[in-house]
Amino acid sequence: MIKRFLFFTFYFLLFTSAFAQEKKTFTHADTLRGSITPERAWWDVLRYDITVKPDYENKTIEGICSIKYRTTNPGGSDIMQIDLQNPLIIDSVIQHTSSLKFKKIGNNVWYVTPLPTIVRQVSSSKLQIDDEAITIFYHGKPREAIKPPWDGGWIWKKDNLGRPWMSVTCQGFGASVWYPCKDIQADEPDNGASLSVIVPDTLVAVGNGRLTSTQKNNDGTTTYKWEVKNPINNYNIIPYIGKYVNFSDTLNGEKGTLDLNYWVLDYDLDSAKQQFEQVKPMLHNLEHWYGPYPFYEDGYKLVQSPHLGMEHQSAVAYGNGFHNGYRYGKTWIDLSNTGLGLKWDFIIEHESSHEWFGNNITSKDLADMWIHESFANYSETLYTESLFGKDSGNAYNVGTRTRIKNDAPVIAHYGVNEEGSGDMYYKGGNMLQAIRHTINNNEKWRSILRGLNKTFYHQTVTTKQIEDYISKNAGIDLNKVFDQYLRTTQVPQLSYYYSADKKQVYYRWDSCVTGFNMQLVLWHDGKSLRIYPTQQWRSSKNVAFFDTAWIVNNYYMRIKEVSGKP
Repeated sequence: MIKRFLFFTFYFLLFTSAFAQEKKTFTHADTLRGSITPERAWWDVLRYDITVKPDYENKTIEGICSIKYRTTNPGGSDIMQIDLQNPLIIDSVIQHTSSLKFKKIGNNVWYVTPLPTIVRQVSSSKLQIDDEAITIFYHGKPREAIKPPWDGGWIWKKDNLGRPWMSVTCQGFGASVWYPCKDIQADEPDNGASLSVIVPDTLVAVGNGRLTSTQKNNDGTTTYKWEVKNPINNYNIIPYIGKYVNFSDTLNGEKGTLDLNYWVLDYDLDSAKQQFEQVKPMLHNLEHWYGPYPFYEDGYKLVQSPHLGMEHQSAVAYGNGFHNGYRYGKTWIDLSNTGLGLKWDFIIEHESSHEWFGNNITSKDLADMWIHESFANYSETLYTESLFGKDSGNAYNVGTRTRIKNDAPVIAHYGVNEEGSGDMYYKGGNMLQAIRHTINNNEKWRSILRGLNKTFYHQTVTTKQIEDYISKNAGIDLNKVFDQYLRTTQVPQLSYYYSADKKQVYYRWDSCVTGFNMQLVLWHDGKSLRIYPTQQWRSSKNVAFFDTAWIVNNYYMRIKEVSGKP
């Protein structure tokens, strides 16, 4: 997750603009976008039903969005905050057969006055609050994505044969860049969503979940309706429009048969069939480590996209050119610089892993996007390990460290729709591998990763929930470890020196948060030794275990020999 991937250009843009976090200032518009305002707090989204008709030549859209909701606080605000970004315009809002009052607040927020909530007294002790729905009609020329997926908006491109090819990217920018919604990650539609796309009948429209109907209209267009049964992030509801063809398969997964569908441009069919053979072993590995695929009801789908890729739930965007590695311009590179990353398709693996972390488990606030990206990055290590062995997995993990910037904290400011440093990818992945080595029990570590997806199944969460779960189930207090790697830019340093006779080694943590207490498990001749460094000098007579190169290769830290005890 923006929750995006590990992109160089994205990093450049982020790192030149997002430093000195404490100096940032935020506006009222940031608060409206990123917080639970009173106008958001009183209602819960149950479902979105969206219809959109794009005009390729004029780069405009017209649409209808029905929002089904439940009142959670009948005595709360009587105003509903609806987000729809400039320059899109709301034409009307209907509830039942009544036209509702609405007005624009700032650039991207609209206040709608819904009908009073109906509360029924069904017994002496029980009230029933009826579910409600509003339908919003809108139109306009949506913001165009200039460099998708790193910025948000509608994508108007042509394929290699000059035919229209359209889609949307909007993580971070928000789904309100193209349809009206409650644009905050903390509230997903509990009962799923549908997306109906009206396109020229020479093209095909693909959306999330399953195709429920195809209707030919009388004006040379066709309406494709897609539907997901499960909760879904706003920014994951995405149309793909182009000259698509489909092929399918099934996976014998942990919860039974999982439908696999692939939608690609017609001239890329053969290339896709060959490259997408990687999907099954990749999904088996993700299920092994993270638990059953979270959306069996909606199926798994890869859709060729006019941009590099994105984790759109049950319709993962794929634009890696049917090559292994990571697409960077007209070449494919290995983000670990080890060569291992050129042996599998980065976009297939990384973006699919977000079905677990990002889509199944979603951070309530964009500031906690590390929950999406650190675990997605870490899945690359686990996949490399599954293909080539544990040492190769660790080598891949270590190789990504050269991309860590330590420019700003991984966790950003809350309530203002701000994402933290791009270090949430590589630094976060290295933090998780370090925690794995500290736990020193692969089955326990695997049970933690799977347990996260089971415990927080289809939920939105906070960082504290994830941190507390890992610490509790590891049996180790890792709070200060999370503080160090997620909330500071300091790289912890293990300082050490030997006694004069070299029979004893002294060590302590420096350059770290107060109370930093990451345990280290060291190995020598097939035996392990657990040490408990603190910010005070400690010592061990097991000098043979103190292999500094090995330590740095397994834990993200600096290590420095000092000249005797200060």
